[in-house]
Order: sequence, then structure tokens, then C-alpha cells
Amino acid sequence: MKKIILSFFVLSLGFFACAQEVATITFDSLTIDYGTLVKGADGVRQFRFTNSGTADLEITQVRSSCGCTIPKKPEAPIAPGASDVIEVAYDTKRIGPIRKTITVASNASNGMVALKIKGEVVEPPVE
Repeated sequence: MKKIILSFFVLSLGFFACAQEVATITFDSLTIDYGTLVKGADGVRQFRFTNSGTADLEITQVRSSCGCTIPKKPEAPIAPGASDVIEVAYDTKRIGPIRKTITVASNASNGMVALKIKGEVVEPPVE
């Protein structure tokens, strides 16, 4: 009898979980490759995403693994089916390889998402 009641309880939870409206964040790409940039070049790029869920998506926090990368999140909620961007500005005055992670926290069902940027900043050619 306990097994029957427990099974019914688990099935009921599954039913109610399926009936809830949830936000789901879907990125066009999880990585941006800057390629090779000359020192001082434009370091701004955008990660495009869509709310593929059924509830409003709210980006609560966007953090970078380094102070050389400044992310900017949308302030307003994103409606189901709507798209927006997370802008990332990398400081291209730093010579060397780019390997950074941007962590996105939201109310989405898929929780935290890690975005990556990569590339290399080189000295301008000598003329």
C-alpha cells in the first residue's frame, strides 16, 4: 500500500511540474571566437539568446572570470519567444590569448549558463 501511495505522489508531482510555466534560455552560440585582434581594436561582441520557455525570462546576474571582460545584461524581462543579447566588452589593450568565461544566472529552467570568449590580441604590425 505504501508503494502505491508513493507512486501516486511521485506521478502527481510530475504532473504539476509539467503544468508550470517556465522560462528557458537558448543561446545561438555558447562561444564567441574573436580570432586575432590588433591591440586597441573593438572588443565588443554579443551573445544572442531566445526565451524558448513559456514564462518571462529574467537575467539576474552576469559575471566575468576577469576584470578585463565587462558583460552587460538586459534589465527588462524577456517575454516567451522573444530574443535579446548579452553584450561583452573585452579590453583589447592586453596583449596575448583570450580565454574567458561569462556566467549567466537567471530564472530559467536550465539554470546557470557558462559562455566563453576566445581569441588573441597582438601588437599592431610595424611599418
